[in-house]
Amino acid sequence: MPFEVYVHVPFCIRRCGYCDFNTYTALDLGEGASRANYATLAIREMRVVHEWQLAHGVVEPPASTVFFGGGTPTLLPAGDLVAMLDAVREIWGIREDAEITTEANPDSVDPGYLRLLRDGGFTRISFGMQSSVPHVLRTLDRTHNPSNVAADVEAAHRLGLETSVDLIYGAPGESIEDWCDSVRSAIDLGVHHISAYALTVEPHTKMGRRIAAGEIEAPDDDDEATKYELADQLLSAAGLEWYEISNWARPGHESRHNLGYWRNVDWAGIGPGAHSHYNAVRRMDMGIGHDPKAGIPVGANGQGYPARDTWTSMRAWDIPHPRVWAVALQHNRVPWQDFELIDCDENAEELLMLGVRLREGLNVSAFAERTGMKIPSTAIDTLVNEGLLTRSDDALIATLRGRLLNDLVIERLMDAAFHH
Repeated sequence: MPFEVYVHVPFCIRRCGYCDFNTYTALDLGEGASRANYATLAIREMRVVHEWQLAHGVVEPPASTVFFGGGTPTLLPAGDLVAMLDAVREIWGIREDAEITTEANPDSVDPGYLRLLRDGGFTRISFGMQSSVPHVLRTLDRTHNPSNVAADVEAAHRLGLETSVDLIYGAPGESIEDWCDSVRSAIDLGVHHISAYALTVEPHTKMGRRIAAGEIEAPDDDDEATKYELADQLLSAAGLEWYEISNWARPGHESRHNLGYWRNVDWAGIGPGAHSHYNAVRRMDMGIGHDPKAGIPVGANGQGYPARDTWTSMRAWDIPHPRVWAVALQHNRVPWQDFELIDCDENAEELLMLGVRLREGLNVSAFAERTGMKIPSTAIDTLVNEGLLTRSDDALIATLRGRLLNDLVIERLMDAAFHH
C-alpha cells in the first residue's frame, strides 16, 4: 500500500474571513513555536513519529507523495520547505517518481522562490486562486491581485512544475457571471488540475459573524448547485474530467496525494492539527504512554513492544496549537492530541463514503470482500433508476445529480448495507 506524508504549515499573513483551518498569523507563538524554527520542530516530529511507527510494527515503503499544506507554506523560506522534504527523504525515503506538492498563495512566491523549490525536489504547486473577480476576492478577504495568479502559473510552467488552482463558489455577492468568469480564467491559465469547492461558513469565523449580523447574505444551496453544474460543464468542455466530486484534471494529471486520501492509504500527518491514518498498527494497550527519554510510546507492560500482538486500523491527530505542540516535541513525545481505533463498521462507512466520491466508483465486490457486508441489488437498482448512480461492471459511479446529492446517496447505501 502506498505511503504519503502531509506537512501542515499553520502560518498566514492574515486570516481569510471564511477560513476555519488551523492557522495563525503571529510570527512568534511562544514556547519555541515560531516561523523561524518551524522546520526544525517539524523534522523532530518526523523522527519521533518514525520511532512510534517502528515500535508499532508499521514499516512503510518510501513516500509516493509529499504534500505541504496550510496555512500558507510558502510564507516560510524556500530552504525550510526543502529541508523538511530532505528529512522525509532521509527518514522514510521518497520514490523516484514521487509527487511533491506545496500549496501557495499567489502573492507569496516569485520566480526565484519557485526555482528554489524546483531545484529542491518539488514537482507541483497548488495555487489558492479562489476567484478571478476583484469584488469576490475582497468578500473572501483574499490579499492577492488576479494578475498574480497568471504570472505565478506562467513562471511555474517555465520551470517545468505541474500546477493546480483552487476555486471557491458561493461567496456572498458572487453572480453566475462572476463564477463563470472565474472558471474560464482558471482554464485559460493552462493548468492541468482545477479544484472547485462550495463555500462553507462556520459561525465563529469573521464571515459567519457578518452573516449572523445581517451584513451579508449566507450562501444559497440552489445557487451553489447551479454553479457546480456550470463548473462541470465548462471544465469538461475544456478537457478536464472530474475524478473526485470537487476535482477535475486532464487525464494523467490527477492529484496523486489526494487520491491516496480517498483510497484510504497510510499517511503520516506532521504539524499542528495534522491527521494521520494507518491501516495496520500493532495494537498496544492504547493509552498513549511515552518514555520521555526514548520518545517511543510504550505498552501497558512498560516495554517498547506490544502488550498483546493484535492489529488494528487507527487515525490520530496532532495537538492543534503550535505552542503546545512544540512543548510536546521538546519532550520527545509524539504530539498527538488524541487517536481512535477504527472498528469494522467505521471502516465500512469510510470505504463506502470515499468510494462514492470518486469517478472510479465504489467496487461492490471489493467492498463486500473487505467488510463482509453486501449492498442489496434492490437498493442499488433504486438509486440507478432515480438517476443518482450508474453501474459500470462492478463499480457504482455517481451521476452529476448523484454528486450534487452525494450525502443522500451515501446515507442510503449505508442504510442498505448495514441493515441487509
